Amino acid sequence: MAHAHSHGHSGHDHGAGHVHGSTDKKRVLIAACLTAGFMVAEALGGLFTGSLALLADAGHMLADAIALGLAWYAFHLADRPATRQLTYGFGRVKTLVAYTNGIAIFVIALWIVYEAWERLQRPSPVLGGPMLVVAVLGLLVNIGSFLVLHGGDRESLNMRGAILHVLGDLLGSAAAIVAAVVILATGWTPIDPILSVLVSLLILSTAWSLMRAAAHVLIEGVPPSLDRDLIARDLEKTIQGVREVHHMHIWSLDGASNMATLHACLDEGVDAHQAVSAIKKRLASEHAISHATVEPEFGQCADDGDDHEYEHDAAPHQGHHH
Repeated sequence: MAHAHSHGHSGHDHGAGHVHGSTDKKRVLIAACLTAGFMVAEALGGLFTGSLALLADAGHMLADAIALGLAWYAFHLADRPATRQLTYGFGRVKTLVAYTNGIAIFVIALWIVYEAWERLQRPSPVLGGPMLVVAVLGLLVNIGSFLVLHGGDRESLNMRGAILHVLGDLLGSAAAIVAAVVILATGWTPIDPILSVLVSLLILSTAWSLMRAAAHVLIEGVPPSLDRDLIARDLEKTIQGVREVHHMHIWSLDGASNMATLHACLDEGVDAHQAVSAIKKRLASEHAISHATVEPEFGQCADDGDDHEYEHDAAPHQGHHH
């Protein structure tokens, strides 16, 4: 049988995705410039005032400026077309960057916790007034960056990573303001390292969830919004002539565009091309799977007897024939 093993590049979802990508790219670049510019001022302010909260926030901002630059570069790369070696293009670079960002936030947060512990053992004087001025300016810059990024694509892991970095900075600036006010009012300097630790712990939990989401994409897990077995059953029920769906794999390229491969066992006499076409349309319209490779079969599965490690893995419904 001439294989109707056709590839469903159903527009690859390029329309909406592409528009989002280019505006997100601009948003991330603006945020990167704002963050990098103020980071220098905040680091100098931290050294001048002796405030760990300011230095901690400047440390965040340094990592964030680098991370936002990487995020921008990832968007830039993702615009490039696929090549003979990189047949999916550079889409996954964004997920790699999101994962790396998560690790970077982790390291910085742990460093701040360590520094804070050292400070609590040996308290040092902090200039509350100048610290307050720098912290307020930092908060305004971070709010600006956050508002710029906030309008971006919430589904994009890369964008989520960028927003997470800026949110960390925002919290850092807010903590520095609170610490400065307490120091000015009471002269109690331990508030400075204590608040630094609280901000770090908040950032650690969000960094962990970002890393988990990015890792799930990198190991080609089924997107959380989709249920592979339910989709297989749905195709069997709704597409005429499809007896069974098995060897089904669903994954996401970048956390936004979903893909699938599957074997469709067809009834004798069914037009394979029509069945494959109907499956692809159903996957795109009902299950947000924009790219599918479907292998139609009659009779025995081509992989049977190959000692396949997960035989009929997407068929927990044996005997579920129509």
